[in-house]
Amino acid sequence: MIERTFVMIKPDAVGRRLIGEVIARYEAKGLKLVGLKMQIISRELAEKHYAEHHGKPFYPALVDFITSGPTVQMVWEGEEAIAVVRKINGATNSREADIGTIRGDFGLTVQKNIVHASDAAETAEREIALYFGPGELWDYSLPDEAWLRE
Repeated sequence: MIERTFVMIKPDAVGRRLIGEVIARYEAKGLKLVGLKMQIISRELAEKHYAEHHGKPFYPALVDFITSGPTVQMVWEGEEAIAVVRKINGATNSREADIGTIRGDFGLTVQKNIVHASDAAETAEREIALYFGPGELWDYSLPDEAWLRE
């Protein structure tokens, strides 16, 4: 099933010049980039994004970190894109993530773990809507799509 999922490259990855490396991992797996932007997230947007964590002990540090520098927001499309992206990313705790995953190769801690990605279809829909408005996602074909679909 073709899905769309949301991915954010976090300030630690931007600061370490890893944007291209992260994007290359998703492209190499056959996912299609259909939305892309870069911004320093406002505190208000960060609080909406992480609303489910409000009141937890780590929440203030989480909001402070995600607003501390530029981030890259992306929407990826492909067969089972949500699960594929999460597998490419690796475990949330970088110290537990497998080598060969983005977090296993580049992540430093639970918080400084390079990327955020939606964990379910409902989450992806909500997060995409937070960062992308009408007309900011693209439908287009790539020459290799016939090879990537069964």
